[in-house]
Amino acid sequence: MASGTLEGDEFVQASRDYAELEPVAKIAADVKAMHQEIAGLEEMLSDPEMKAMAEDELAELRARLPDAERELAVKLLPRDSADARPAMLEIRAGTGGDEAGLFAGDLFRMYERFAAEQGWKVEPVSMSASEVGGFKEIVANVKGSGVFAKLKFESGVHRVQRVPVTESGGRIHTSAATVAVLPEPDDVDIHIDPTDLKIDTYRASGAGGQHVNTTDSAIRITHEPSGLVVTCQDGRSQHKNREKAMQVLRARLFEKTRDEAQGAEAEARKAMVGSGDRSERIRTYNYPQGRVTDHRIGLTLHKLDEIIAGSGLGELVDALISEDEAKRLAALNE
Repeated sequence: MASGTLEGDEFVQASRDYAELEPVAKIAADVKAMHQEIAGLEEMLSDPEMKAMAEDELAELRARLPDAERELAVKLLPRDSADARPAMLEIRAGTGGDEAGLFAGDLFRMYERFAAEQGWKVEPVSMSASEVGGFKEIVANVKGSGVFAKLKFESGVHRVQRVPVTESGGRIHTSAATVAVLPEPDDVDIHIDPTDLKIDTYRASGAGGQHVNTTDSAIRITHEPSGLVVTCQDGRSQHKNREKAMQVLRARLFEKTRDEAQGAEAEARKAMVGSGDRSERIRTYNYPQGRVTDHRIGLTLHKLDEIIAGSGLGELVDALISEDEAKRLAALNE
């Protein structure tokens, strides 16, 4: 390799670093230019012929400067190293029986449509369909740029209040589903020793068509040091199911190491919106009133249909990101 040139992984990392730093440098240059322009205009105030024009331009620049400085401060906040990564999306039906499974299906389609709007690709990795439609559990890969940064605040318990299609009396039921968003690790992030794995094969069960019970293609992988267990029974190929199960295991192990590292930085995490705890109730979707409430930031939007359709989810996502940035900025100034 010639001196001073980059190849392979080094070039990819340098490109990523440049892509992250370029917008920061541009905003910093803009802020510096605004300060210089303000200083020049202030000097012009002493010239009677230029005073009126300078005052007008000064008023405009001083009005724009705080927003530019805040944008720069936000860009300079420490970034989660996983923000730019793709993510593993896990949705599980919670309390509420069949209705919870239907709601889990609604949530998955909401994220699927939102992802399509962002230009991301969603690939189901593992799923367990419920008897009446929807899912008992679904795990999917969401690939694209900045996926984790936008979806990380979706982790937690989502609650729905509506009249189930199976309810003849018209009574409103409350059901729940749990969402977890895990950043996807690179090969270098997680090393799994094959001797730490206990791998079982068994016959797949449940919805899945006429071939689902014909072979022992389902896989259960237990990572003995951590106690994590992953199952996958979707494909008819044992090899494919094993590959997908390992993908999920790697993401969960990566999350575990991140949680342990962040536990040592508990004070810093207090500034974040929500704790990321999967047991935390974060949002309620109330169908009779057509509203969605995010309990962490006290935001209620009367746009339930748009949000469930995916097109309105961006407003919630942006509000959560803005609140997180505001809290972290405030924590820096304490």
